[in-house]
Amino acid sequence: MPIQTIFRLAEIEPQQWDALLTAPQPFLRHAFLSSLEDSRSVGDGTGWQPQHRLLVDVTGAPQAALPLYRKSHSYGEYVFDWAWADACHRAGIGYYPKLLCAVPFSPVTGARLLGNVESAAHMLDQLTGELAERGESSLHVNFTEADADALLRGRDGWLERVGCQFHWHNRGYRDFQDFLDALTSRKRKQLRKEREQVAGLGIAFEWREGRQVSEAEWDFVYGCYANTYHVRGQTPYLTRAFFSLLAERMPQAIRLVLAKRGATPVAMAFSLVDGQELYGRYWGCLAEFDRLHFETCFYQGIDQAIAAGLQRFDAGAQGEHKLIRGFEPVITRSWHYLAHPGLRAAVADFLLQERQGVLAYAQSARQALPYRQA
Repeated sequence: MPIQTIFRLAEIEPQQWDALLTAPQPFLRHAFLSSLEDSRSVGDGTGWQPQHRLLVDVTGAPQAALPLYRKSHSYGEYVFDWAWADACHRAGIGYYPKLLCAVPFSPVTGARLLGNVESAAHMLDQLTGELAERGESSLHVNFTEADADALLRGRDGWLERVGCQFHWHNRGYRDFQDFLDALTSRKRKQLRKEREQVAGLGIAFEWREGRQVSEAEWDFVYGCYANTYHVRGQTPYLTRAFFSLLAERMPQAIRLVLAKRGATPVAMAFSLVDGQELYGRYWGCLAEFDRLHFETCFYQGIDQAIAAGLQRFDAGAQGEHKLIRGFEPVITRSWHYLAHPGLRAAVADFLLQERQGVLAYAQSARQALPYRQA
């Protein structure tokens, strides 16, 4: 069956792409990825050049796919290989461009080999054989799920890298108080005090689905989102148009909480949802309020997950501060094929040592969880 490369997701019908997905997670859907492209959040001038791979049958129907990007930098990936690129630069070896199979700006574990996973893995094999011809140093597959791990583990030349995130798990809690009752007394008092501090500021919260958000409110959301980058002297990854396009194409998956003081919004947290999980993605505020970040990003999300009967809450990639608030360590995986044999050997040695450290860290973090012991 022929393999095709498409440079815009608009070249394939949404229902054809989405038919390759086996889970309801929103990040791989045509609506999400095409919104990134059509809003110019990825594409020319961004360092993220879409080059999606498709395996099609004789009728032209896709049987397998890879969400693939040609990268000229390592921003927005959340699996950090800057040191590898620096080592290449010092050794006179080109590291960019490289190929990345992932969802831009989304450190969320999920499907990366779409449709028939074995066929998708064979497309990876073809790509690794073409790296030198294409002038690319490497191929990376970030935040993989078990099917991809099983196919890539032991595959010639592929290196496994582990990381650690913190996710909240719903153990059948009736409400937030029921969750608090599962914590030790000291941590329970801390969380309750933090919530009371925010309430004492006169701040209330409103939850919206995508269809309930006005364009003026999206302006506010984008202003908050962009401000989190501007205060660090950085350029936001997403454009303003992305939020409107996503609200038009995938409104049912959007969950937005607005923090308001009176009638005036002061902060927001933007999330996506599927049938089992809430994914906290973006946060921002236009004024500083003590403890507002914890309430808006964590406690409101826990409230929402309990009310909706969701099983997990992934509040983002960063932060040990999640640990004392009941978010548990979760191991993530990514896979890396480096064409240069010397670089591959050096990175393999580094990853072996890093793996031991990450697993030990995750085990240690479990000992610091605030839950009462049975």
